[in-house]
Amino acid sequence: MAPIDRTPPYMQVVKALRQQILDGDLKDGDKIPSVRKLAEEWSISQATAMKALATLRGDGLVESVVGSGTVVRTKSNVHRSARDRFTRMLSTGRIYAPGEYAVITAAELAPAPAHIADTLGIEEGELAIRRHRITNNEDGPVSASTSWFHASLAEIVPALLSTERITGGTPTAIKEATGREARSAEDRMTVGAASFEQAEELQIDAASPVFIGRNVLRDADGEVIEAGEYVSPPGRWTLYEYELGERV
Repeated sequence: MAPIDRTPPYMQVVKALRQQILDGDLKDGDKIPSVRKLAEEWSISQATAMKALATLRGDGLVESVVGSGTVVRTKSNVHRSARDRFTRMLSTGRIYAPGEYAVITAAELAPAPAHIADTLGIEEGELAIRRHRITNNEDGPVSASTSWFHASLAEIVPALLSTERITGGTPTAIKEATGREARSAEDRMTVGAASFEQAEELQIDAASPVFIGRNVLRDADGEVIEAGEYVSPPGRWTLYEYELGERV
């Protein structure tokens, strides 16, 4: 028997619209369906539909505009995390949301710093594949990120050493070439001050506060496929939702 969905009706609407926004299916400036339309589509009361929209406004994902209704506002205040991008890649085959694009500024063999070497299981300073990119929207940079891979993949997946974008993302290319599929991931996040290089890439002042993350993709055996690092300018929110479940 399938489990009963006890999610409150307004939160079912919130979750569906929130995912469409994070996936980029609803883009900055797009109109959200009216209260009346949401009530009809979801078979809920208008009061419940209004509660759903209020929750999205509280998330900072939408705003009310006189004469236009409720519109999406994400261009300058949402950071799409590694999890958001990988989830989108698995569901749509595209890693970037509409309106975003990446410029690969480096694809090379480079000495691995200590924390990356520890993650990849190699010695500090040993060569590893390094792919660095700047992700932009029409207003400019939204993040700078670096992906690291074991050097042994250089011959097996030569595209990793090209600054051309890889259709479907690097995990897809690695899976096609090696059969190794990303099955689990972990993210670690903190805040810090932008270095001069980060500030230049993100077009912000040096020492500005930035959101910093590290992520790891692992295959079914727990072996690391990719180690990543990313930094995002201030004023952007990363959204997570999770179930707590019932205590037994």
